[in-house]
Amino acid sequence: MVAQTSDGVGRRPIAASIVPVIIVALAGMAVRTPLATAYPFAALLLFLWVVADTLMLSLIARSVGKPAWSAVLGVLAGASLTVWLGSPSAMRDALLETPALVVTMAAVVLGHVAWATSRARQAVGRKGIDRKQRWVSAASELLPPALVRLAVAEMTVIHMALFRWGGPADVPANARAFAYHRHLTPMCATLLILSAIEIVVYHLLVGHWSRTATLVMFVLSDVGFVYLVGLIKSFRFRPVLLTPEGVRVRAGFLINQLVPLDTIVAIEGGFTGEEVRDPATLNAALLAWPNIMLRLDRPLHRRSLLKKRGPFVRVAFRLDDPEPFIRLLAWRLGHRSS
Repeated sequence: MVAQTSDGVGRRPIAASIVPVIIVALAGMAVRTPLATAYPFAALLLFLWVVADTLMLSLIARSVGKPAWSAVLGVLAGASLTVWLGSPSAMRDALLETPALVVTMAAVVLGHVAWATSRARQAVGRKGIDRKQRWVSAASELLPPALVRLAVAEMTVIHMALFRWGGPADVPANARAFAYHRHLTPMCATLLILSAIEIVVYHLLVGHWSRTATLVMFVLSDVGFVYLVGLIKSFRFRPVLLTPEGVRVRAGFLINQLVPLDTIVAIEGGFTGEEVRDPATLNAALLAWPNIMLRLDRPLHRRSLLKKRGPFVRVAFRLDDPEPFIRLLAWRLGHRSS
């Protein structure tokens, strides 16, 4: 029973983000039916109520405790903009013929913009965090935070794929980096070659069938190729780090998990397959067998985009040269205990 409850809690934020999009999309289709066209004002009010109610319920489901007033105002402003942009011309004319409703919706949007702008200026001037994080916090005051995080992730991948072709890895001044990308190079090169062949085959075969399908496949395949290049390059630019706080286990854009030093009780180079495949093990080795395992004295929680993942008590990963890492980490653990 406890496991089911935990899994349900893990799925709730995901459902609260996906289900509203589906409901709003269905409502947008409904207001384009002949019945809605025959009664545009009634359809407008119903559309506004459905969008506002759906977004508000989503906010409540995603919030811990009572939602902040700024978040409530942002939801109402988002609902107003969604209704304005998503309404057909007949409903938009009905809205313009109701000045009180127009003024109310405009006041909500302008109130949100004014309040969010004030909070964004405070976020930009905040000390103690890096510049990128300040701008992300500022943008999250004006736009939905999930949308901002998605945009940042997209721009990070595209920037790395197209513009970062050299230079040092992303290593803080107080950290020691350990590479793991060299053993992945042959497999990554094979993936890129297969992806390029797949793109050519799609263009040659689909082009004889449909020009529209060819253009769609061109966009999808090329975007996928860019993302693959960005992911492969991230293996070199985002190595495993040993910091004063602990071990930051990274696997490109895919994994970024901090393991505090005070949780590590053992460093091992030999282990069984059952331990690696155990759900209580965070396996960060990609396309290879791990050569390092860290055993922890207590479970650490991890997050997954698709579903709730249980805590882990072991971390397995692979380094190109594990011996320096093991010696330095063992020295730090011994120095800490003494």
